[in-house]
Amino acid sequence: MNAARDRLLTLPTVRLGALPTPIDEAPRLRDAIGMGARLVIKRDDALPFGFGGNKVRKLTLVGADALARGCDTLITCGGVQSNHCRATAAAAAKLGMACHIVANGVRPERLTGNALLDDLLGAQVTYVADRADRNPGMEALARRLEGEGRRPHIIPLGASTPLGAMGLALGIGELVYQGIVPDVIVHATSSGGTQAGLIAGCALFGLTTRVIGISADDPVDAIGDIVTTICSGIEDILGLSHGALGARERFEADAAFVGEGYGIPTDASREAQSLAARTEAVFTDHWYTAKALSGLIAYARAGRFRDGETVMFWHTGGQVSLFA
Repeated sequence: MNAARDRLLTLPTVRLGALPTPIDEAPRLRDAIGMGARLVIKRDDALPFGFGGNKVRKLTLVGADALARGCDTLITCGGVQSNHCRATAAAAAKLGMACHIVANGVRPERLTGNALLDDLLGAQVTYVADRADRNPGMEALARRLEGEGRRPHIIPLGASTPLGAMGLALGIGELVYQGIVPDVIVHATSSGGTQAGLIAGCALFGLTTRVIGISADDPVDAIGDIVTTICSGIEDILGLSHGALGARERFEADAAFVGEGYGIPTDASREAQSLAARTEAVFTDHWYTAKALSGLIAYARAGRFRDGETVMFWHTGGQVSLFA
């Protein structure tokens, strides 16, 4: 495992903002929810590049790979207000590359939030009818650009690939460097890359930390399949045998906080959003982080964290969505 960790630490990256991100104590939020455990927040929302978020960590590796392949264009996909698409557009601008986004939905009459930032960053957006059209749309766009002499690089949804996920595995190494090793990490999970990276990082750095993903949309079984597949890819890259990272055993997720669907607020997410803002001046969004925080709050109130434990809320960003 030490050799694999060394390989992780020597993977080529590009610099997008400054790491490490802060770890903030959250005593007023902890007290407000009646939690006996220590509560800390990993502030990837404060990553100072392109309005931050966990996707920036992934793009430090994915961007380096695209440059090494001689690519001049990044293609990715997501919803009209996708945090990942905005981060990809920012990375492309910083790296001197063009950016194309395939977004499911219709062009807003007035650009706001992430859609506004995509436009400011120079990204070109192709709109498709629904999610199922995104991957074919990216492939068709890549073929057209290749025909025009461009060298495109397709980044799948959320940069949730083995290489992208290792940006979060490096984030676990960052925690060790910062001297805070939590007993539990709670975070928003969806396309699986963040959770896979956190699980892999815990294994590679020898942490017994539980990683609990609160689903933003998909059922637990579907997320689990994606997470274990991504971890298998990480094992391949790092020269480990399949199963060495223990992804199947370590995987833990909860889809009880989705409510009526992706991005639709729930009473619990509204409470979580308000509490975080009013106690710690931390902003969360109803697509991901407010729902993940509502899960943490429910667990705390149900006594599922032990007094004396350190519980970390890994804030994955998304505050731009407040202005959509």
